[in-house]
Amino acid sequence: MTFHEYAHGWVADKRGDPTARLLGRLTWNPLSHLDPLGTLALIFTPVGWAKPVPVNFDNLRHPRRDMVLVAAAGPGANLILASVCAWLLRLFDGPERIDEAAWWFLWVTPIHLMLYKSVLINVALAVFNLIPLLPLDGGRVMAGLLPPRQAASYGRLERYGFAILMVLIFSGAVDRLIWPPIALVAGLLLGV
Repeated sequence: MTFHEYAHGWVADKRGDPTARLLGRLTWNPLSHLDPLGTLALIFTPVGWAKPVPVNFDNLRHPRRDMVLVAAAGPGANLILASVCAWLLRLFDGPERIDEAAWWFLWVTPIHLMLYKSVLINVALAVFNLIPLLPLDGGRVMAGLLPPRQAASYGRLERYGFAILMVLIFSGAVDRLIWPPIALVAGLLLGV
């Protein structure tokens, strides 16, 4: 989540909005991105979140286009991280090919498992965040791609977005929607 939020702030900064940087949120420190309620939710439910990086879209050089870039940066960062972890996994070539008698086998297996889980988690975060529902990143991308009039109408739905998202999550609709693309992308990255 830190990588995801940092990417939003970094792209916003590059596109003209220094808000995240000026507020000390353009950092790799996970504590800066920690949302206490989102963390508790992640522990006790299938949903969690980080503190969103503040972005003032009025500061962006081309607000509509740059909003799409800022929103897409988070899921894009997750896909980059998933790709790097998948590449590192290929370097290991899997613990099943490692001589189990080797003393370092105990060190390699947990690293291999962490890299594998990182691929899955980052792909899941990217796909989930691309759901075209405000306040998710996919909703911001959609709002930036719609014609201005439709984008304004779509934006008015944001106040209901969290409630709609919770209903979709707890009804199982989100699982049915996101697991096929997660399986496809993770499978491609992992060579499965």
